[in-house]
Amino acid sequence: MISAIVFLPLLGFIIAGAVTLIGRRMSIPAGAGHGGHGSDHDDHGAAPMSAANDHGHDAHHAAAPGARFAELVTTGFLMVSALLSWIVFFQVGFGGQGYHVRLLRFIHVGNFVADWALWVDTMTAVMLVVVNTVSALVHLYSIGYMAHDEHRPRFFAYLSLFTFAMLMLVTSDNFIQLFFGWEGVGLASYLLIGFWFNKRSANDASMKAFIVNRVGDFGFALGIFAVFVLFGSVAFDTVFANAPALAGKPFVFIGLHVDALTCCCLLLFVGAMGKSAQLFLHTWLPDAMEGPTPVSALIHAATMVTAGVFMVARLSPLMEQAPAALSIITIVGASTAFFAATVGLVQNDIKRVIAYSTCSQLGYMFAAAGVGAYSLAIFHLFTHAFFKALLFLGSGSVIHAVSGEQDIRHMGGLAKRIPLTYWMMTIGTLALTGFGLPLSGIGFAGFISKDAIIGATFVGHGPAAGYAFALLVIAAFMTSFYSWRLVFLVFHGKSRMTADVESHVHESPLTMTVPLMVLAVGAVVAGMVFMRQFGDDHGVADFFRKSLFLSDHNHTLHDIHGAPLWVELAPTVMMIAGFGLAWLFYMSRTDLPAKLAAAQPVAYRFILNKWYFDEIYNFLLVQPARWLGRFLWKKGDGWLIDGFGPDGVAARVMDVTRGVVRLQSGFLYHYAFAMLMGITALLTWYMFAGGAR
Repeated sequence: MISAIVFLPLLGFIIAGAVTLIGRRMSIPAGAGHGGHGSDHDDHGAAPMSAANDHGHDAHHAAAPGARFAELVTTGFLMVSALLSWIVFFQVGFGGQGYHVRLLRFIHVGNFVADWALWVDTMTAVMLVVVNTVSALVHLYSIGYMAHDEHRPRFFAYLSLFTFAMLMLVTSDNFIQLFFGWEGVGLASYLLIGFWFNKRSANDASMKAFIVNRVGDFGFALGIFAVFVLFGSVAFDTVFANAPALAGKPFVFIGLHVDALTCCCLLLFVGAMGKSAQLFLHTWLPDAMEGPTPVSALIHAATMVTAGVFMVARLSPLMEQAPAALSIITIVGASTAFFAATVGLVQNDIKRVIAYSTCSQLGYMFAAAGVGAYSLAIFHLFTHAFFKALLFLGSGSVIHAVSGEQDIRHMGGLAKRIPLTYWMMTIGTLALTGFGLPLSGIGFAGFISKDAIIGATFVGHGPAAGYAFALLVIAAFMTSFYSWRLVFLVFHGKSRMTADVESHVHESPLTMTVPLMVLAVGAVVAGMVFMRQFGDDHGVADFFRKSLFLSDHNHTLHDIHGAPLWVELAPTVMMIAGFGLAWLFYMSRTDLPAKLAAAQPVAYRFILNKWYFDEIYNFLLVQPARWLGRFLWKKGDGWLIDGFGPDGVAARVMDVTRGVVRLQSGFLYHYAFAMLMGITALLTWYMFAGGAR
């Protein structure tokens, strides 16, 4: 069963890839991009006569032979994987035992051993459900969303490749296989973000995501090297069993004497910062919205960006031996939650608002892991997958309805025109903002998991716990504000659409709305149904067993119940306050946002420009690197190496050849003169040489 779950997406990738290649050989551009695509904004509305410009209309563009077959096969395989994943989830998580499935030998060099194996425990089962359920629904959604794109086989091949790489990551039982899946999702992300690769914006976004993640992955690779140096193994079982013995041991890193496990855990966390878009390595995530909306839902809401959270939780037995590293994780997570929430306040692109929300919610997860509440981090990962995928796919339905427009300032009044999408987006917003009844355990998914994280940071014993609590409560207020701002601007008030766009507004087809309804069910009930397994101290021990480090964690979960009443009420108060302010600004006094921006121009520009991270990185890193590259290209390679090397030698040979050719004049007296000069030179040499002897 587990082999089928993992390898069915790979088989789907192979089949869809074969359809793509066959289409090319038949002179149909099944793998080429078309001129109108680049982002959902450009490709759906701005580009003249692009495939997506007809999105939602009757016209279809030619597709490769077998495109429908590729769609159905890949989607069918993912549906089977998702169903089997739920079976494994209930088998392993509720009373069953974890197990290993050894596939084949991989690396056996001296003491270095790394096999291909599948490790199935509760952590794995949770991630299998998240990855395959969301991926299956995204595949189904994409059948409708990409219906007008003539390159569908390539798109579905990339989706399945990504899913396979993510499954290899979450089923790994050693660091090498984990790194393989880690890099695999990076590759698939690059391909999907740049799917419309003839648009420069898509190319730039895919390159940015790839390069920023390489920074994180460099630290991750160093962390794996450190693990092998310290433990002599890369197998999780061996590392976890021997971690307590190395607690407090010194280690030399770049000439500095540091705590061995702290250094190791921080290097590994750098990889998580890149993959999960944490502060300082977050800049790639919003730009990744250049890919099609299903890509945003799959990669940047539910799966790839949560890989860092999964990795930290998976390595919890190692992380617990490095409390200083956990404090840094807490600080980075809380700071990211606050930073991304501030930027989300003023974003106008519907997908970028949700992208910064993703970045912020990932910060919540890392803050939970940093204070030892690993099960709550995974709980929020689990619930977040449902409501964030719902919001992204819902935004795609909106974009589909308004002919590609993505600026929420140019929408309005859509609630009556696309009611199903409106209610699905509202459910996702209620889950994200944490709507529920305090002290009752009744509420949407985000209410259960996010409020539990806030409580955990209050009772956490780490030195950064108080810092995290304060920032997460403030971030909850801002989350509510920008989420309801989006709903009010898109669905309520007067229409701000052009007459042409408004005439084509329509509800999405069933292939797009059915996944929304399925995800909406998870956004409503996932928190309440699984609260005991993820948030109750006894339930967590029974559910996760040895999947997580549970000793101090259980104390944290237990202490949450003893938190003051105001702590339990604070997230709900912030949610209501954010909703009220958004109502005032965008439903009651619509002139206030412009007045506030005019009254605080410096603060507004600072937030609108995302704290100037991109500009700072461009000045400090990008431009110097570009100057150095150009200098080495023009001067080092062109002038020095080529000039004095291959090109220089070739040029001198040509010069000599041209000189020799001039000697071949064809006149007899020229040749006689040359012979005379030669004889004179030989006699002169002979005379002087003879005199010397």
